[in-house]
Amino acid sequence: MAWSFRIGTIAGTALRVHVTFALLLVWIWLMHYRIGGTPAAIEGIAFVIAVFVCVVLHEFGHIAAARRFGIKTPDITLLPIGGVARLERMPEKPGEEFVIAIAGPLVNVAIAGVLFVMLGSSVGMEQMEGVEDPQRSFLGRLAGVNVFLVLFNMIPAFPMDGGRVLRAALASWLSWSRATQIAAMIGQGLAFVFGFVGLFYNPLLIFIAIFVYLAATAEAQNAQIREISGSVMIADVMVTEFASLDRSATIDDAIETLLATTQREFPVVDAAGHFEGLLTRDDMIRTLKEKGPTTPVVSAMRRDIPTIYHRKRLEESLRLMQESSSPAVAVLDSADRLIGLMTHETIGEMMMVRAAAAGGFRFGHLRQTGRRG
Repeated sequence: MAWSFRIGTIAGTALRVHVTFALLLVWIWLMHYRIGGTPAAIEGIAFVIAVFVCVVLHEFGHIAAARRFGIKTPDITLLPIGGVARLERMPEKPGEEFVIAIAGPLVNVAIAGVLFVMLGSSVGMEQMEGVEDPQRSFLGRLAGVNVFLVLFNMIPAFPMDGGRVLRAALASWLSWSRATQIAAMIGQGLAFVFGFVGLFYNPLLIFIAIFVYLAATAEAQNAQIREISGSVMIADVMVTEFASLDRSATIDDAIETLLATTQREFPVVDAAGHFEGLLTRDDMIRTLKEKGPTTPVVSAMRRDIPTIYHRKRLEESLRLMQESSSPAVAVLDSADRLIGLMTHETIGEMMMVRAAAAGGFRFGHLRQTGRRG
């Protein structure tokens, strides 16, 4: 996720914090400082950190359940409104998604239960409700936050866990795409409610509304891509006209090619056309700045780019891109020569074509016609 930095790794999963989290800490400090000075401000920061420990544990509930089904989690990103765990791939069965989705809230149920036992009869609704008041019990407020996390996450709308539970239930008798669309529409509707209420009561709800709407929209788009990719061959939608770089080229040569084209990713090939790596625009500019224009492209290119045979289905290339966090997939012919590229931009264009063609569009038929002619 952009604008986030890595602070460590836990059990093979990178823990990242979004820069906006620092703004939350500043806001909490100032709000508590006005109430009780420096001691209250310090306690406020400690409380926020405790809350986000609970959020991390929530996300690791999802991770533990996902690993049970062989799904890895490359990283977690902490945002001011919670955490986002990035799964290597989506669960394939509704039952798997249900277990993964419900595991996070169950962790918060367990945390709240432990806190209730520790507090005994001393905790009441007034302590749990006043989570922003530093004069109330620290553990009581923390228990209230965990109860809120359970209730909020179980709202049956994307991107909350309840939306995934709803999709898992709907997918047992509807198609995956249709189930996702229903859950996403509920999420988008909920976003408008949050935004409207935020205009009159709490501006933070407006920020939450924007996040919920964008996340629900992205989930619906991903479902559409997944639906299309199962029936489309990668050869029908891959980029076939692109500029490539010879392995003997320098960064200076790459810059010339960058300025002459609209590409952002440039494959590096040998004399026989075999794929060796990918040089992105960002890698190119960074190497130019750090090492100079005479640096060989082979020392700056990415070598971890996945490759795929051109007769494979599109869903296979999407899986490779997601698992490797790669900007592209190199498409090879039967002689292992580079004949195409699959990029995120290509996927976006494919979705725009599908959305515009109300009567349907058969991908690849123009290329097949051209080959026959």
